[in-house]
Amino acid sequence: MIDPVSAIAIASSAFSALKKGMQIGKDLEGMATDLGRWAGAMSDLDFCDKRNQNPSVFQILGGGVESQAMEIFAAKKKRDSMRAELKDYISVMYGPSHWEELLRIEAEIRVQKRDNEYRRLEMVQSIKEWTAGITLFFMLIGGLFGLVWLMTW
Repeated sequence: MIDPVSAIAIASSAFSALKKGMQIGKDLEGMATDLGRWAGAMSDLDFCDKRNQNPSVFQILGGGVESQAMEIFAAKKKRDSMRAELKDYISVMYGPSHWEELLRIEAEIRVQKRDNEYRRLEMVQSIKEWTAGITLFFMLIGGLFGLVWLMTW
């Protein structure tokens, strides 16, 4: 499962590669892989935030929602800092139109990830929750029948 710490670590490494590429004069098209990793990590972070706003029953019962919220908060602050620095650097080096291009690329990646990976993750989580619920239901029914059987014996 995607966690905010991993997402921000991926974003930081991609951000470092982007900065290094811009310092040596690469154009944005030449850094497509790093841009894709950075935008994908930003999308993962947004997905973590969305999932934390609507936690599953097992996340609520097991705790951890508050700690994940703090991780997401810290990661979002770092994301905002990286985004501002990247915007300034791209706007100065290449002009504001390149920043708009980066935002367009990031939006495309976010839509692709949401349509593919996140839908799959949500389905897997839903299957796990339903399986656990049905198992618990049958265990309770079995326990009830066992109790009735012991009372009649």
